[in-house]
Amino acid sequence: MATLALRGRVLDPTPAAPAIMGIVNASPESFSDGAATTLAQQVERGRALLAAGASILDVGGESGVTDGAPLDPGVEIDRVVPLVAALVALGATVSVDTWKAPVARAALEAGAHLVNDVSGLADPAVAEACAAHGAGLVVMHTRAAPKVKSFPAYADVAADVAGFLAERLDRARQLGVAAEGVVLDPGPDFAKTPAQTVAVLRDLARIAALGRPLLLAVSRKDFVGALTGRRPRPRLAGTPAPAGAGPAAGASVRRVHDVAEVVDFLAVRSALRGEAEVPERLALAEHLRRERPG
Repeated sequence: MATLALRGRVLDPTPAAPAIMGIVNASPESFSDGAATTLAQQVERGRALLAAGASILDVGGESGVTDGAPLDPGVEIDRVVPLVAALVALGATVSVDTWKAPVARAALEAGAHLVNDVSGLADPAVAEACAAHGAGLVVMHTRAAPKVKSFPAYADVAADVAGFLAERLDRARQLGVAAEGVVLDPGPDFAKTPAQTVAVLRDLARIAALGRPLLLAVSRKDFVGALTGRRPRPRLAGTPAPAGAGPAAGASVRRVHDVAEVVDFLAVRSALRGEAEVPERLALAEHLRRERPG
């Protein structure tokens, strides 16, 4: 599988042993877990996600919800930069979820290793900032402007995603981002109806053929809610299905809120599929046998 080089750090995620990207929101308007938490609480969440098995922490200062105007970059910088710096100080590999070049530059200067650009590289300066720092870049498919809800008509939505990402991958390389630093995201729910998102996830192999790791950002998404009839927080049970999708299609990075639960799902799945070795002496530790009273 493709190696992922992030500012001197090398990850080798595979579909059987994916890199788990845990979400640390600094955006009180987030659709599923927004809260006006303190920096200390945000750092503690990051620490807990690392302990649960996250290998990347994705910091977001602006929600992608479309019922509000984009934040001023200065506000977003104030939200994310102290958090990025604190998580880097913990030794974490840190991503910043932003489409704004000033925010990307500030986060990279604070030590971020990866920029998660949900605009589909609308601003080339984001890629240029990543290139200047030797950082990685997530390029996501979308046919809508950031913070705008739109559902275009696609003749073949999976083909559109593959073609768009191929063009943006070439563009990122032209702007100086190392090929080993690019991650591709099919963009579930972004400029896609729930049915269109499902169609894309059923055809990941077409996107994986581009040769770069695929990021699946599926946690608590609208299409899960549409399929289950549940609001965002109770969508946990529906998240591991798409998070475990694409075992033969190169989907090797999973972006999730509930890291421990998805890590457990993937561990059991790998054992049952024969992808992970199961020792003959595998046994349950005594302290895990029963719940303690109270």
